[in-house]
Amino acid sequence: MAEQYEGTLEKLKMDYALLPKEELADFGNKSKSLYIGIPYETNYNEKRIPLTPNSVEGLVNRGNRIVIESGAGVASGFSDQDYIQVGADIVFSKEEVFKASTIIKSTPINVEEIPLLLPNQVLVSPILLPKLNVSTLKHIMEKKVTALAFEYIKGDYDTYPFMRSMSEIAGNYAILTAAKYLSNEYGHGILLGGITGHPPTKVVILGAGSVGEAAARAALGLGARVLVFDDNISRLMRLQNDLGRRIYTSVIDSGNLRDKIARAHVVIGALKPINGKTPCVVSEDMVAGMKAGSVIIDVSIDHGGCFESSRVTDNKNPVFTKHGVVHYCVPNIASNVSRTASYALSNIITPFLKSASDCGGIENFIKQNAGFRHGTYLYKGSLTKSFLAEKFDLKFTNLELLLSVDF
Repeated sequence: MAEQYEGTLEKLKMDYALLPKEELADFGNKSKSLYIGIPYETNYNEKRIPLTPNSVEGLVNRGNRIVIESGAGVASGFSDQDYIQVGADIVFSKEEVFKASTIIKSTPINVEEIPLLLPNQVLVSPILLPKLNVSTLKHIMEKKVTALAFEYIKGDYDTYPFMRSMSEIAGNYAILTAAKYLSNEYGHGILLGGITGHPPTKVVILGAGSVGEAAARAALGLGARVLVFDDNISRLMRLQNDLGRRIYTSVIDSGNLRDKIARAHVVIGALKPINGKTPCVVSEDMVAGMKAGSVIIDVSIDHGGCFESSRVTDNKNPVFTKHGVVHYCVPNIASNVSRTASYALSNIITPFLKSASDCGGIENFIKQNAGFRHGTYLYKGSLTKSFLAEKFDLKFTNLELLLSVDF
């Protein structure tokens, strides 16, 4: 009986061994040094640099190579010598920088840089949707690169860390900028906030997200009357709670919005993008109905803008006047405080880069990390964001499908 049992057991073992089994995907969890290039930025009068010397030191100590174009950090207070001391290589041409396998930029890639891209290279930068055109996108796709946008990379708890960090800076700076353009030097000599015995200035904020909250705090601190509009009731409720005080809030209703904007001294556009594009909620005729000398700060211009009258400007020529209203539409507003903004960028991107190095490179990390993967809009030349494909009438390819056949 025992011998019969043992014989049956051996047969079962043999049968099981012959059964087909699921094979676990091998992501190659072996560390791989990264070769990172950081060019000197010339677009939009950009002053930020994505990696500070402290971050470079941490990456170099893990065996990674960092190549930086001479002068790239000077506007943020970081000299070439600061980077040399922590192990970076300083080069004197963009061609040398673009030999790196991973390029990290503080601004979108420009037409002069596209020919320098190499097949299978990785590009990490902002995308700046209003300035992106189909020709530029096609040329990048032809280079067969993998491209990620800072704006779309997700962190913990389904957040967008790059957007949040830059939004906090932009919200605070928006109020400082509005105060500047209301003053005698540029405007009608109005103090943003107000004084005893005189009604406070009115600040309308479109959007109750990170930018809106930072702007509201700054404006309230100066004594202004703040009105916040958003189509999301939950965001409005959270804003009230986070501010710890009762302010005017409203859903976006065109009639009510028109009335409040007409009486405002400052209007700040900070609505969250929907499918990559900010909803345009303020029409040209609503802007025409605003006070002469009032100020629009369109922080959302990097995703299309909240105002029909907006157009992208830069830090060299940041404003234009239309219908008697000053428009400030700089997409990289945080660049005006470039040292602070550089630390913010560096603090966010560095942990991603360290993890990518530890798990076998950027492409492996895209496969393993859903948040980093979410930032990918091109994978080896294929367009992987449906809203971009729809906007430019290009072929969309599902990223998950591409990754499943790329093991």
